[in-house]
Amino acid sequence: MFKHILLPTDGSEASEDAIKKCIQFAKDIGAKVTGFHATPQYHLFTYQAEMLEDTKEQFMQAAKVHAATYLAVIEDAARQAGVPCAVAYVSSDHPYEAIIDGAKEHHCDLIAMASHGRKGVKGILMGSETHKVLTHSQIPVLVYR
Repeated sequence: MFKHILLPTDGSEASEDAIKKCIQFAKDIGAKVTGFHATPQYHLFTYQAEMLEDTKEQFMQAAKVHAATYLAVIEDAARQAGVPCAVAYVSSDHPYEAIIDGAKEHHCDLIAMASHGRKGVKGILMGSETHKVLTHSQIPVLVYR
């Protein structure tokens, strides 16, 4: 069966619910987990870079703090369940690609993630990282609704 599960998180309530269920699943099957978060990349939108001298550093520090907060949820849940856990985060403007690459890099044999259930225009406009992972991944994906 599955031995190593990647648990991507965006810090949302849906992700936290999925994390709790997927860690219990990992415990039941004797798998380890890797918590994963993709932070957005910094983009400079002005031609006067001297105006934004510290902005990139501040942005990256804030992204690191958010990632640590989101990943701590996974670490805590895994610790409480007695499931071996590692965490990782990367900077990427395409979270679905980062998730798939992260699963490969960490030798995961399953990606388990939340579905936010967006439908209609909201789903079209916001897109679905889960759908993109499902579409592009060669690694099995478990979607928690």
